[in-house]
Amino acid sequence: MSRDCENTVIVGCGAVSVDFLATVAAFPNPDDKIRSTSFKVQGGGNAGNALTCASRLGLKPRLISKVADDTQGRDILHELQVDGVDTSFMAVSQDGTSPFTYIIVDSQTKSRTCIHTPGFPPMKPDDLPESSLLTALNGSRLVYFDGRLHETALVVAQEAVKKNIPILMDAERLREGLDDLVKLADYVVCASRFPQAWTGASTVPKALVCMLLRLPNIKFVIVTLGKDGCIMLERSANEGVSTEEMDVDKLLESLEMRKNRSIHIPTCISSSVTKLHAEGIGTVCGRLYIGTAENIPPSELIDTTGAGDAFIGAILYAICANFAREKMLCFAATVAASKCRALGARSGLPYSTDPCLASFMHSLPLN
Repeated sequence: MSRDCENTVIVGCGAVSVDFLATVAAFPNPDDKIRSTSFKVQGGGNAGNALTCASRLGLKPRLISKVADDTQGRDILHELQVDGVDTSFMAVSQDGTSPFTYIIVDSQTKSRTCIHTPGFPPMKPDDLPESSLLTALNGSRLVYFDGRLHETALVVAQEAVKKNIPILMDAERLREGLDDLVKLADYVVCASRFPQAWTGASTVPKALVCMLLRLPNIKFVIVTLGKDGCIMLERSANEGVSTEEMDVDKLLESLEMRKNRSIHIPTCISSSVTKLHAEGIGTVCGRLYIGTAENIPPSELIDTTGAGDAFIGAILYAICANFAREKMLCFAATVAASKCRALGARSGLPYSTDPCLASFMHSLPLN
């Protein structure tokens, strides 16, 4: 583990749940009756997964969320505590039910289908006393939101801004209250469909330019593309940059052509800092990156559940460790690939001592 990250505190606010994971030979048709080939009960939820990942890598996460005082809620808290996540800031309802998710994993396609049941009663800002909020944020290097619990999350985010604590936002899909949160973010990690859905742009690169123009606080935005890796647009200062503009779609095409498809480990290709133009949208000064995913052999690919959460957990660590951007994207892809080699969102999450991370953890951070 990088010494820069020893005892580094981060705070996360968002979803936790119990996942009921059933693996099937093939996804059923309507009215079918089938048997599972394997079954596992495990903690889940975007925030719970991402902070578990960050904790295994060496950070000290504190989680703000809510469960009920039922069997599932107690199991959720226990599993997080065992993994080193501080749950002392979580709300526990004496009545109601804890969140849970049914997940069907298709052995043929390696895809997963999720059916989520939210907890009740839902978390409200009153569930987080001001004294607990201030204590949670005390000494925090970074705050992370998964877009859930938006009313409470906004209170946490506004206090983080007052304290100049950077914010990373997971923009998985359009959600109630997300616009208010994303305006306060310093970093955004998006699912593949989000940038175009949120901006209305015709292509992903145009959408990323649009996001940086709409959100002046954003330092970088990453869109994850599953087995196709990721794309990142990082904002840069204008000083010393050529006045010539580059079409962002054409720039992405040129970077794609530089990919070495024979390399199976994650790699990263980047442009120089330039003025990136999106037709009909505008121009931003920045740098474009393509990160490739690890090419996992079919015999080793078990389940993609939580791969995005693993990626974000690794990004949280990489920011705290001051990794260079190229190193950050390769690191996150490696962590996500490790997760995909086991059933469930957490079983495959690597620890900082895992051999697959040795080249990242035993080298000095780059600035």
